[in-house]
Amino acid sequence: MSSPATAPPAPSNLKRIVAASLIGTTIEWYDFFLYGSAAALVFNQLFFPDSDPLVGTLLSFLTYAVGFAARPLGALVFGHYGDRLGRKKLLVLSLLLMGGATFAIGLLPTHATIGSAAPVLLTVLRLVQGFALGGEWGGAVLLVSEHGDARRRGFWASWPQTGAPAGQLLATGVLSLLTALLSDAAFGSWGWRIPFLLSGVLVIVGLWIRLSVDESPVFKEALAQAEARKAAARPTEAEKTPLVAVLRHHWRDVLVAMGARMAENISYYVITAFILVYATTSAGVSKQTALNAVLIASAVHFAVIPAWGALSDRIGRRPVYLVGAVGVGLWMFPFFALIDTGGFGSLILAVTVGLVLHGAMYAPQAAFFSEMFATRMRYSGASIGAQFASVAAGAPAPLIATALLSDYGSSTPIALYVIAAALLTVVAVAAAKETHRRDLADVTAPEAGATTPAGAGTEAEPEDARTV
Repeated sequence: MSSPATAPPAPSNLKRIVAASLIGTTIEWYDFFLYGSAAALVFNQLFFPDSDPLVGTLLSFLTYAVGFAARPLGALVFGHYGDRLGRKKLLVLSLLLMGGATFAIGLLPTHATIGSAAPVLLTVLRLVQGFALGGEWGGAVLLVSEHGDARRRGFWASWPQTGAPAGQLLATGVLSLLTALLSDAAFGSWGWRIPFLLSGVLVIVGLWIRLSVDESPVFKEALAQAEARKAAARPTEAEKTPLVAVLRHHWRDVLVAMGARMAENISYYVITAFILVYATTSAGVSKQTALNAVLIASAVHFAVIPAWGALSDRIGRRPVYLVGAVGVGLWMFPFFALIDTGGFGSLILAVTVGLVLHGAMYAPQAAFFSEMFATRMRYSGASIGAQFASVAAGAPAPLIATALLSDYGSSTPIALYVIAAALLTVVAVAAAKETHRRDLADVTAPEAGATTPAGAGTEAEPEDARTV
């Protein structure tokens, strides 16, 4: 039987929670993706001007990858304190860090002004961005997941996921507008700074909305129960470091989450970031055309994510996720073939279908990962599984794709790279247990790999494994 904390909240309250999470994640992803687009378009000239153009792009993507390297650290730090102090406080901090770093990039002197110190400072700010984003994702999806009820959790939790395409849409839209209005010389001189400086305004709006929401009721209930047991001199795993508890009781789930992220993460950055390199250098497409294609496809991506999330509530997280993983793998060769035609319509079709299939993985991911872990280790578990995978997946994806293009001069090795990631994800998700009927407020979360009957709460664990 569901506890009071799992009763469906008032629609107005839930919508406010969803809006706060969505706006916050949109701003965070805007900041993160803006860097990726700028790395593909101008950072090679501004911060690595002495290199061959393709080598300069590789170096730009290397600083881009550095941001991913900081995400696991952010997951550990934010996960630990998010499981101890609550979701809301850490989400406010992550937004401030991300916005501050992005605004600072807009003020950064280039190589022409301060020499080699410029790429060093750029890398430091990118590290701050990655650290902040590593803590943002877990808290945002948990805040929504823990406010909603199990019947529609996939739908509601998918809305913070739309922050990624919304941020991509916003970042690409601003860049596309500037490249259309400004000459290449003006954009390279000062125009590129405008999108980064706009982040300051967006952060103020995001903070105003995010500070207005309440802490997760599931977390507050679990914290109160843990404090009561502590007062009764019956300490449990909950009072120990969340990371230790996760690795002890949920290590299989962490591995499943990491494997599930491989195809989702790699395909996304190939489709949205590397395409700006491939389309302009190999297919002869202009920067403006490539940006516009990503812009249109991101709008479709935003629209389909809640639909995939709702479908996962009906048929389960695993079937929807597997459709996306298999679909992305099968689409890679047609994807590059369509880009090679050089036509704008073909480019839009290639990116749009790719992102629709990506959405089948990304939409149920928030609820799927949230349902794997017990409440007092959920922030840590979901964040670690998601962000540690990003180091091996999204971080090197544009770098590897660019290197393969440089070495082989063909899209075939890049397609095979994404297909290999898709196979890994299929294996990981196939090995997972279905979770879409779990009650997040149940104090006895299942051990990694334990089966939960459809429509039932979670199964009990031995006393020493209970970790609310």
